[in-house]
Amino acid sequence: MIYTLVAYVENKPGVLNRVASLFRRRTFNIDSLAVGTTQDDRVSRMTIQVEAKDDDVAKRIVANMYKLVDILHVEDLTHKDNIVREMLMIKVKTTKESRTEVIQIANIFTAEIVDAGIDSLTLLITGTQGKCNRMINILKPFGILEMQRTGAVGMLRDSEGLPEGLVQVMTDLGMM
Repeated sequence: MIYTLVAYVENKPGVLNRVASLFRRRTFNIDSLAVGTTQDDRVSRMTIQVEAKDDDVAKRIVANMYKLVDILHVEDLTHKDNIVREMLMIKVKTTKESRTEVIQIANIFTAEIVDAGIDSLTLLITGTQGKCNRMINILKPFGILEMQRTGAVGMLRDSEGLPEGLVQVMTDLGMM
């Protein structure tokens, strides 16, 4: 099962390497990783998707993450009411005959055409991993020239700002 973890970390050099090294040492494969700053530029937010056989393994991963000095707060979104999305940019080979069909597919998937070449279209889509996978499968017969996925980003639904535990940590560190 794929678990979606969100880690709030201090925005410092080397933090990403330490988190990735923890997963490597524990022989967990990161399926998806997206990192960016939060509303406070001293804090970054990592959304990590990892395969774990059960909840106990996922809890051990979270516990190990808390051992890292730059980790402020870790949240497992997997069994909570969440929103998880990723972005896919895909360049598809087109001919005079197939261009209209690819544009129709883009419209069905609410994808944006971000570039048009003589013999290709580049599409941008955001959505669930399943939606992105379906678009890739439908476009394969046309010929995928190039593609890039961002990895998942996620947050809880209806939550108001930062988790309470993170607010306390940031207050203790003088960040708030």
